Amino acid sequence: MAVETILPDLGTEILIPVCAVVGIAFALVQWLIVSKVKLVPEAPNSAEGKYFTDSLLEEEEGINDRSIVHKCAEIQAAISEGATSFLFTEYRYVGIFMVAFAVLIFVFLGSVEGFSTKMQSCTYDVTKLCKPALATAGFSTISFILGAITSVVSGFLGMKIATYANARTTLEARKGVGKAFIVAFRSGAVMGFLLAANGLLVLYIVINLFKLYYGDDWEGLFEAITGYGLGGSSMALFGRVGGGIYTKAADVGADLVGKVERNIPEDDPRNPAVIADNVGDNVGDIAGMGSDLFGSYAESSCAALVVASISSFGINHEFTAMLYPLLISSIGILVCLLTTLFATDFFEVQNVKEIEPALKKQLIISTALMTVGIAIVSWIALPSSFTIYNFGVQKEVKIWQLFLCVAVGLWAGLIIGFVTEYYTSNAYSPVKDVADSCRTGAATNVIFGLALGYKSVIIPIFAIAISIFVSFTFAAMYGIAVAALGMLSTIATGLAIDAYGPISDNAGGIAEMAGMSHRIRERTDALDAAGNTTAAIGKGFAIGSAALVSLALFGAFVSRAAISTVDVLTPKVFIGLIVGAMLPYWFSAMTMKSVGSAALKMVEEVRRQFNTIPGLMEGTTKPDYATCVKISTDASIKEMIPPGALVMLTPLIVGIFFGVETLSGVLAGSLVSGVQIAISASNTGGAWDNAKKYIEAGASEHAKTLGPKGSDAHKAAVIGDTVGDPLKDTSGPSLNILIKLMAVESLVFAPFFAAHGGLLFKIF
Repeated sequence: MAVETILPDLGTEILIPVCAVVGIAFALVQWLIVSKVKLVPEAPNSAEGKYFTDSLLEEEEGINDRSIVHKCAEIQAAISEGATSFLFTEYRYVGIFMVAFAVLIFVFLGSVEGFSTKMQSCTYDVTKLCKPALATAGFSTISFILGAITSVVSGFLGMKIATYANARTTLEARKGVGKAFIVAFRSGAVMGFLLAANGLLVLYIVINLFKLYYGDDWEGLFEAITGYGLGGSSMALFGRVGGGIYTKAADVGADLVGKVERNIPEDDPRNPAVIADNVGDNVGDIAGMGSDLFGSYAESSCAALVVASISSFGINHEFTAMLYPLLISSIGILVCLLTTLFATDFFEVQNVKEIEPALKKQLIISTALMTVGIAIVSWIALPSSFTIYNFGVQKEVKIWQLFLCVAVGLWAGLIIGFVTEYYTSNAYSPVKDVADSCRTGAATNVIFGLALGYKSVIIPIFAIAISIFVSFTFAAMYGIAVAALGMLSTIATGLAIDAYGPISDNAGGIAEMAGMSHRIRERTDALDAAGNTTAAIGKGFAIGSAALVSLALFGAFVSRAAISTVDVLTPKVFIGLIVGAMLPYWFSAMTMKSVGSAALKMVEEVRRQFNTIPGLMEGTTKPDYATCVKISTDASIKEMIPPGALVMLTPLIVGIFFGVETLSGVLAGSLVSGVQIAISASNTGGAWDNAKKYIEAGASEHAKTLGPKGSDAHKAAVIGDTVGDPLKDTSGPSLNILIKLMAVESLVFAPFFAAHGGLLFKIF
């Protein structure tokens, strides 16, 4: 029998879509504010002049220089065009894969009961009748396609907003660092809120539409919904890997020839790879990151819903309690909205020193407010007593225990964020030590950087371990799924902080290419250095949540495949475990080598242009940017397929030939080793990048002894940064998708593997 909750079902049906619509509206308002910065020159003697009484300042900052505004608009158009054309090319290839995989899902799941349309007995309660397996196959396929489309749209919208905002940030930097910060941050917020709200709204609509067919069969309904998470993550994988290869091929090529060989500044317009480099920031860090976090969000929601559907929420058809995961995300949007106002309206950034604290405050404020939000949701949306499915038995859980599960995930996210910041920000000793090691050359820099990365794994792993222990003890696998949701509940703020980085990076590039004054470049560099750290924090969140999500999905898979225990001592499981632990290394090897070979082509092309185009070094002729853009595009499209195939095919091959026990071992192995490599790779790369920026900025006495640009120590730092590029932007962030994607794919195909898997063991 259903137990009443304070929030009635009708309230839930109104609250979730309203919060999503509020999120979308807020994103549009922020976008309108950003669009007020015009990319056309001001008319002479306009009102703008009133703010700047000092005419010398106007001359120096180039506020009334019409040619600079034109140049910025031109460069922005080139970057936007490059990013759009790359994404369209990528989506064309990925679209073909998506259709093929959708067919595969339908055929495999439909064949579980031999494509029969008869009702079947339910998996967890044999006394009841559930909808046929063919229906689950059809609806899983539809939700897979919807998840994939939402993921692609999230990435594409993010890229559009970032390319719209980059030049506007550059132009605002003429008026001061505070103004530029606000534009970059608002633009990031547009992406964050659109993504969080879209993901929530689509999932909510899908559940309600599927309910029309499934009626009271909630077990089948939420099993079909898992396709949504699979669609989201499979697109994210190609977005992350393809975008990562694109951006780093260009970046490494531009840095090695431009900075090390030719001694020209970063983002110098004479460098042929410079447009490709700036395009890469948008397709890798923005579009890839957007799809990635959307995938995490979709999967943690799906994992929680699957477990809830076979707990008392689902058995008693308690709609409000069932949608508890969606209610957490809804409140998260409102909390993030309030948090964003702290950065844009309540407190204004005045100088360079205030940038990083302002971004850190965003994390702290959103986490503190969200804790209160979770308490309220738990109190109004959960019945006074309920049970959670725990590997065959129902476990009694109290409201406060479930609240703690979500809260522990939320705070673990904050801890991981801060530890990441400590290891990657040049305000603290770890990065200063790495910078200092550049005195003796690139080799010591690489040694120190690797050591820093390995060391930075310790505290995040303890944070993840504690949250797993607490949440599992209180609420079994459901607890872990909602802990992951807790970590992702402030996704709108997390993404705003994350997208801010690449936008600032682009703004700096545009300032350099448009030939703006040294002071403006200093301002954009300060924004960018803070952006590097926040990008690392964003990756920390993504990896931490991926670990929890994949564990929750793993639990759902084990339940669905009817495995009573996963025993490491049985050879079937152990061989899976050891092979699973190897997969992240194989995957990293593929992605790193892809970046290396693409960068090789890029270096050769950049060298060729410097050597054969007369007047290029003097700046009298323009380089051929288009060829470099084409090299990056072709390389990334070609190279993203093998790593993608490795991740997508492994669960299928293992499940079909070796069965569910071996597959459970593979999932556990890849989770355990993938998290470690992902954290260390991201932090090593981030630290090398900021060590280089620390030397370039020369802000402290220590940094001055290592600099200036072009010194031996600086060249060693550039080499470290170049080695770290594929670590922090290609293989590191793609690994968290590997561990989630294999788990969600196994869950979707679990009915098929349980019925027809393990062919090899059946033969012998």
